[in-house]
Amino acid sequence: MPRNRNTFSSLAAWRRRAVAHALQGGWRWAQRAGAVTAEHQGRLRFRRLGEGTRLAFPQGTVFGERWIEIGACCIIAEQVTLTAGMLPDLDLGTETVLTLGDGVVLGRGSHVIADAEVTIGSDTYCGPYVYITSTNHSYDDPDEPVGRQWPRSAPVSIGPGCWLGTGAVVLPGARLGRNVVVAAGAVVRGEVPDHSVVAGAPAKVVRSWDPENGWQPPLRTPAPVPIPEDVTPEQLAALAEWEIEQAGTAAT
Repeated sequence: MPRNRNTFSSLAAWRRRAVAHALQGGWRWAQRAGAVTAEHQGRLRFRRLGEGTRLAFPQGTVFGERWIEIGACCIIAEQVTLTAGMLPDLDLGTETVLTLGDGVVLGRGSHVIADAEVTIGSDTYCGPYVYITSTNHSYDDPDEPVGRQWPRSAPVSIGPGCWLGTGAVVLPGARLGRNVVVAAGAVVRGEVPDHSVVAGAPAKVVRSWDPENGWQPPLRTPAPVPIPEDVTPEQLAALAEWEIEQAGTAAT
C-alpha cells in the first residue's frame, strides 16, 4: 500500500510539473506574440510608433491612439494604461494629445491619462505604478457628488531625462524641467525647475543643482561608475526592461 501511494504521488507531481511547464511556455509565447511594435501593432493604430519601441503583453487600457505619438526605443511595460481622452471614440481634433519622446520607459502598471495635452520628454524613466494625468475631479459644488461634477483639465509637461519613482503622481498643470528626480510616492503639481529632486505630498524641492556649488544639500553617496563607452543602446534598453521586470516582481 505505501508503494502504491508513493507511485500515485510521483505521478501527480509529474503531472503538475508538466502542466506548469506547458503553462509557462504558453505564457512566454503569448508575451512575445502579444507585444506591440511598429511592425506588429495588432488592433492598435497609433499616430506614431517609433522603431524599436515595444508595448509588453498584456497591455493595459489603450484608446485614442489616433492622438498618441510614441517615439523610438521606448519600453512600455505590462498593464500600462495609455489614453487620449477620458472615453473612447471621442473626437479630439487634429493635434496630438499625448506625446512620448524617444527612449521613454513606463514601468509596470503605470497610467498616463491625457485629456488635455501631455508631453513626456525623451529618456524619461518611470518606475512601476506611476500615474500621470491632465484631468482631475472638481468639487466646487458641496451638494453635488464629486464624481458627477465636470472635471478640470490642464496640460502636463515632463522634461527630458527625468526619473519618476514608484507610485509617483503627476497632477494636471504640472511642468517638470530637465533631469528632475521625483521620489517614490510623491504627488507633483505646479512647476519644478531643471535638475531638482522633489519628494512628499504635495511634492517639494529637497535638493537642487547649483552651477557653482554642485548639489545642495550635498549628496550623501559617491558618484556612480560611468557607463562603459562600448555599451550599446540595445544593451541599456535590455537592462532597463530587466530592472522593470524585477521591480514589478518585487511589488507583487
